[in-house]
Amino acid sequence: MAAADCITLPYAATGAFSGLLTDYIAASPALAPFYNRRPELVAFRAQLEEKQAAYSPEARQRLVTDLRAQYTDLGGEVLPAVAANLDLLAKDTTFTITTGHQLNLFTGPLYFVYKIVTAIKLSQQLKAEYPKYDFVPVYWLATEDHDFAEINHFQLFGKTLSWAGPGEGALGGPVGRLPLDGLAEEILNQLPPEVPAAFKDAYTSSATLSEATRKLATSLFGSYGLVCLDADRPALKQALKPLLKQEIQNQLSNQAVQATNGQLTAAGYKPQVYSRPLNLFFLTDEGKRERLEPDATGADCTQVTVRGTSRCHSQAELLALAESEPERFSPNVVLRPVYQEILMPNLAYIGGGAEVAYWFQLKGIFEQLGVPYPIVLPRNSAMYMSRANLGKLRKLGLNTLDIFKPLGELKKQVGAQLGQEEVTLAAQQEALAAAYQQVQDLAQRLDPTLVKAVAAEAQKAAGSLAGLEKRLAKASEAKHETAYSQLTALKDKLFPEGGLQERTDNVLSVLINNPGFIDQLMECFEPLALVFAVVEEA
Repeated sequence: MAAADCITLPYAATGAFSGLLTDYIAASPALAPFYNRRPELVAFRAQLEEKQAAYSPEARQRLVTDLRAQYTDLGGEVLPAVAANLDLLAKDTTFTITTGHQLNLFTGPLYFVYKIVTAIKLSQQLKAEYPKYDFVPVYWLATEDHDFAEINHFQLFGKTLSWAGPGEGALGGPVGRLPLDGLAEEILNQLPPEVPAAFKDAYTSSATLSEATRKLATSLFGSYGLVCLDADRPALKQALKPLLKQEIQNQLSNQAVQATNGQLTAAGYKPQVYSRPLNLFFLTDEGKRERLEPDATGADCTQVTVRGTSRCHSQAELLALAESEPERFSPNVVLRPVYQEILMPNLAYIGGGAEVAYWFQLKGIFEQLGVPYPIVLPRNSAMYMSRANLGKLRKLGLNTLDIFKPLGELKKQVGAQLGQEEVTLAAQQEALAAAYQQVQDLAQRLDPTLVKAVAAEAQKAAGSLAGLEKRLAKASEAKHETAYSQLTALKDKLFPEGGLQERTDNVLSVLINNPGFIDQLMECFEPLALVFAVVEEA
């Protein structure tokens, strides 16, 4: 049951989600070939049995050992709930529920928070359903991503705050490794004083963006036991060796994705991500992350170049590097999920609509490699309604779900409640058309050359009447202009730039006035219900 301050509606009713996502939620048979198990509580029994059989003690030990080292490197005392989950991960009856995201400054858009809350809540529900097992929520940091422009800004109270970065020479490599030069002057010193200290402390006490993001996520979710994982680590990259060998020798992933893309297209869906002949990047000595590209001039494509450099390797040389220095390789969006599932005892991946779409492109890779394909769960999605905005909505005579209607329809609804007369001259237009038709019939009998002139006059008269209708409607609307202006402003506030609030607003815009927001989300969200939520300020 949803909380009293949480209202739900179908994803499709919002008009804000792709057909693929709404079809998946509706269990459309057309999508059945692209996933293994539905996101349903009962399905996790078979999922955990499959993963338990496939996940080796060596893989578990490697993961836990490096995670402990990561938390030691962060310094300070590990929160009790996190420490307890690290201990649980050492047991073969413990599994992970994972979500991942870029290292957006100050968490970026609200859906970052929604992803993690979904993972935590699902872990709790699975423990209640399967008490013999344990479930640990994990945030996988996209530390190897090199697209700095996507993560160097966030919006707060309608203003965009941006970080120029540590300098051009430092950009182009994994963002997790970036030092935080200039961040204090460009961002931290511009924040309003009401911002919770934990947000600033995470950055002022850190040397890199990865470290700061882990500290911030822990300050927000550590009490729930969230484990943060940075997989850009030499010890963890050892797990990549078999995958790297297959990719370099056989270009396995591209073949599998291309085959699946054909099936998706035939089913009426557009593939989300582009697969390359080699779905790997190379981390250069200069700290850049550059794409590996087979040399098309080679008869058998055994020569591979590192894009943007003069570096070129034979297939044998790359295989030797993959064996001796797997940390030099970085999976792209196609292979990153496979790396994740090899590395962790994972049961489900939680992502947004675009992520669900590209995971559906990857099932064939998992099948060929013999790696269990996780349950793919759409993250909880929500709109937050503050008391102030809720009051404005009620004052206009609207209920919470009305706000999803088109603005024109809402104006008519508000107008009707305010006693505004609906202006329509449809009946007059119909009478006018009938009158001119009679004249046209008369002209046809007396002088057919006048028919065109009558038709032209009829069109002119109809246009004049339509113009009068607009002027009369505008005059009627002007009587309630204040209410319509309030409605328009509220619609723009809750749907910034015409999109969902969660894709633009930052969590600080809520937390500053509602410190209990995350606890409220924990109560409201039902991960497996697959519905959109409207969370009203408690």
